[in-house]
Amino acid sequence: MRKSHPIRRVMLASAATVSGVVLLLSLKPSSDPSSAAADGAASQPPAAGQSAQGGAQAAGTGMVTGDAAQTQYGAVQVRLTVAGGKITKAETVQAPKGGQSDQVTANAVPKLNQATVAAQSADIDAVSGATYTSAGYKKSLQSAIDKANATAGSGAAEDAGNAQAAKTVTGDAAQTQYGAVQVRITVAGGKITKAETVQAPKGGQSDQITANAVPKLNQAAVAAGNADIDAVSGATYTSAGYKKSLQSALDQAGG
Repeated sequence: MRKSHPIRRVMLASAATVSGVVLLLSLKPSSDPSSAAADGAASQPPAAGQSAQGGAQAAGTGMVTGDAAQTQYGAVQVRLTVAGGKITKAETVQAPKGGQSDQVTANAVPKLNQATVAAQSADIDAVSGATYTSAGYKKSLQSAIDKANATAGSGAAEDAGNAQAAKTVTGDAAQTQYGAVQVRITVAGGKITKAETVQAPKGGQSDQITANAVPKLNQAAVAAGNADIDAVSGATYTSAGYKKSLQSALDQAGG
């Protein structure tokens, strides 16, 4: 029988050893997504301002969207509305969905949004039962705050120069049970100087309700300077639609 060459046996043994090492490396488990998300949030450098809890605060005025944070169950992405260096509104652009995630998201997201406005930073507690979503939310939130702080300085001079310039913005049309409501506002010096109703329910009894409610809502918007106005008695749906469109207009105007 023909004997195998010694060098050939050495080469075969070496190849088998290398294959075994590659196989072991390929079987190494990936890192825990929640830990990665939490570590990413913790490693963010502190921004210029600090909240009472120690987290970075948002600066400037306008809307800013944080980077999407990937979690085990899907991406989480946060959008902030900032006015005068304060977070006035927090929204979740993306959140895990499908199956049990729908229930978890429906429970956790409103609480996280509310906690953000209250804390004015990313130093918020995780929602019980939504560990991954909370970690992703905080990471995207910190990203949004960092972006707000980064743009605050560069836009300060321009904002100061345009502070007194009046601009008119139209909010999104808000659908109600009796028709759409759409509001247009004029803003100057950071204040609402005029509010108009572009669309309102009409036809039948709606004409009378609109005629009574719209002037009062327009007046209330100018007086309050925001969308936190009382509903007009007897015009619940119109008032709700008005406030929603008004908030949309304010968001577009930069708070």
